[in-house]
Amino acid sequence: MTPLDLSGLSVALATPLQPDDGLDLDALRRLVRHVVAGGADVLVALGTTGEASTLTDDERDLVVAACLEESGGRPVLVGTGSSSTAQAALWTRRARALGAAGALVVTPPYNKPTQAGIAAHYRAIAQGAAGFPLVAYNVPGRTAVNLTPAGLAKVWETDEVVAVKESSGNLGQIAEVARTLPGGKQLLSGDDNLAVPSVAVGAVGLVSVLGNLLPRETKALVDAARAGDAGRARALHLALLPLMDALFVEPNPIPLKAGLELLGLGGAHVRLPLTPAEPATIQRLSAALAHARAEAQPHLEATT
Repeated sequence: MTPLDLSGLSVALATPLQPDDGLDLDALRRLVRHVVAGGADVLVALGTTGEASTLTDDERDLVVAACLEESGGRPVLVGTGSSSTAQAALWTRRARALGAAGALVVTPPYNKPTQAGIAAHYRAIAQGAAGFPLVAYNVPGRTAVNLTPAGLAKVWETDEVVAVKESSGNLGQIAEVARTLPGGKQLLSGDDNLAVPSVAVGAVGLVSVLGNLLPRETKALVDAARAGDAGRARALHLALLPLMDALFVEPNPIPLKAGLELLGLGGAHVRLPLTPAEPATIQRLSAALAHARAEAQPHLEATT
């Protein structure tokens, strides 16, 4: 299996949509170029932020193709998770065929499997795509099941699972995952607001929502944390924190889409059952964006 380095900044890309619900591939390409120019190390398509659960198979292929074409050689992970193991395996094989570097596979949502069932889910997906890197994705707030450190130990027995995106929001659990991390496996923070402490306990990178809007600033945050520059990491974290919080006052990616529209990077349209951001959310985003840019700037200039 080809080694896959996921350290640094990964950006969980939004999927821009037209007001009529169709894909806005031109906006997607602009967004990818914006993220790449900002220094992202890895691109993640068709995750939660990409509204993957509402896309057709044909649309999924178009999104992946556009991301690959605009990636500038950066690895592209494709979200292939599903409540159905067979469907997740099918999407994983398709991601491989399209040229993705690996797959981001969320723990099965809705079914509420046991820890043994989760491990079997990843094992079955890997059997259908031998040698293709998989990133386990733990986000119990979305899936209704938590992949515990003990359960993850069983998942690690599948060689293809090379990393975990930890979005439990529990720093104690994240630290325990880091403490028990096998050699050759990677821990990634799945929450912007926990990136700095997660790196401090052993994460090698961040899978970011914020990076869609401010990739340069988010990259600087991750780099400072990984370099052990506590003062600069703290300053950037505090500068960006109001925007991190604003991006989750409504379910992701509702506020993010509104932010992309504010920056001219895409429309605010989301597919049902999601609905557009409330006016108060947009106002909060606008203020937080201005604050983040102004407060982060001195700490960006310090590196040039």
